[in-house]
Amino acid sequence: MKLIFSFLTAFILFFQSGLESLRESYSKANSSNANTEEFINIAEKTSGSDAVIQGYKAAAKIMEAKITKNNRKALVKSGAASLEAIIKSNPNNAELRVIRMSVQENIPKIVGYRGSLKDDKAFLLNN
Repeated sequence: MKLIFSFLTAFILFFQSGLESLRESYSKANSSNANTEEFINIAEKTSGSDAVIQGYKAAAKIMEAKITKNNRKALVKSGAASLEAIIKSNPNNAELRVIRMSVQENIPKIVGYRGSLKDDKAFLLNN
């Protein structure tokens, strides 16, 4: 029984460390292209089916358009579609709303991915 508990604890700690590194690198990602690349690399290496991890991965795909010259529109479109689907499945997850809000605030207006800013701000203020 102790062995099972030890493995379970180690798994949880490993999972949390991946999520924590995603959170930390995401907070720095917009400050420079190098930080954006670091966040994208961490997101690609992090595994897990948790909605928050998947939200960060979708944000990484959107942010990849910032540093690449090819397929920018496709990256933003697929990342935004993924993020919207994740939020639709988890509408009460505040962290996912923060991710979407920060992406939409930092993306150029010409891209047109800004439709949920007011909803997310209202949701976060009420919760």
